Amino acid sequence: MKKVCVLGAGSTKYGKLSDSIADIATQASVSAIESAKISPKEVDFSYIANVFGIADKQVHLGPVLMSNLGISETPSLSIESACGSGSVAFHEAWAKVAGGHCDCVVATGVEKVTHTGTEWTTTYFAYCSDFYYEGQAGASFPGLFASMARAYISEFDATEEDFAMVAVKNHDNGILNPKAHLQKKITVDDVMNSAVVASPLKLYDCCPFSDGASSVILCSEEFARAHGGNYIEVIGSGRGGSSSALQGREHMTTIPSTKIASKQAYEMAGISPKDVDFAEVHDCFTIAEIVDIEDLGFFEKGAGIKAVREGRTKLNSDISINPSGGLKSKGHPIGATGIGQVVEVYDQLTGAAGARTVKDAKIGLTHNFGATGASCAVNLFASV
Repeated sequence: MKKVCVLGAGSTKYGKLSDSIADIATQASVSAIESAKISPKEVDFSYIANVFGIADKQVHLGPVLMSNLGISETPSLSIESACGSGSVAFHEAWAKVAGGHCDCVVATGVEKVTHTGTEWTTTYFAYCSDFYYEGQAGASFPGLFASMARAYISEFDATEEDFAMVAVKNHDNGILNPKAHLQKKITVDDVMNSAVVASPLKLYDCCPFSDGASSVILCSEEFARAHGGNYIEVIGSGRGGSSSALQGREHMTTIPSTKIASKQAYEMAGISPKDVDFAEVHDCFTIAEIVDIEDLGFFEKGAGIKAVREGRTKLNSDISINPSGGLKSKGHPIGATGIGQVVEVYDQLTGAAGARTVKDAKIGLTHNFGATGASCAVNLFASV
């Protein structure tokens, strides 16, 4: 395989945006192309991660984006893998370059859903699970992750206040991110006193619905060196799957797809979890981050909650988890989320993260899954 690099990265602000889905996808892609210091005509292929384009009256986004970039003859492929669409698109783009099929690929993730309202957006999200077993029976994602949280509390020494500490930590990081959706400092009491969404999860245990777009330029090492810009290396990429419905899983407190994908990525990179300096993980709900950091191998099963309680996942602690603010604070524009995580890693490893910089970081990880973990991709990156 060829070595694959990320040569440029760009992102819109996450939040409630007024521009169309095509416009924000174009803005992020132009930003990534400019960051890479390349011409759009040097792009060989494009991947577009999007789930609910129909909500903004635009599906088949690839050709629209390529036309907006002035390269209408460049082929594109749309990727839908629920909330994990961005990381799956990145993995496919990585494979395209690693296999020698292309020298330069743009991977862009985008979503625009805030205009549909909470009821409709929650319904759209429910379509991403095993709808006829779960959503149709009234099990929305808050309810499903609440079931995981209740199981975790029952199985391990955890409290609702512990989950609240995840939200507080990620909001602290998000305040340092100018593109974050929720730039608001909160306390454990704020979380505990917020409205119950699905017990034991409260409003501040949940990530927001967000609009936004993120984009990265992947290329061969030869292409990166020839263009002379800042780049980082993709040293591992893995994908895994789990039962689409929670009822089909052996344990409620682990996500098999995460363990499968991370094992592949670690083995490809020739490293262990101990070598990772920081990670962007899928914290759609506070319980998800706890399960993630255990399944990724950073902490033993049941010990993740203790690590949070002791502050070991804060910025510049044992391992910095979600320095961007994560889905919880940075936001969750579904199709863009996984690509946005890569943008954060690129910024961190090229010295562009500002006040949220992870000191002396050399290796970063992204972890992004769809639904309750039915699909997952894990990517590893190193500075050069």
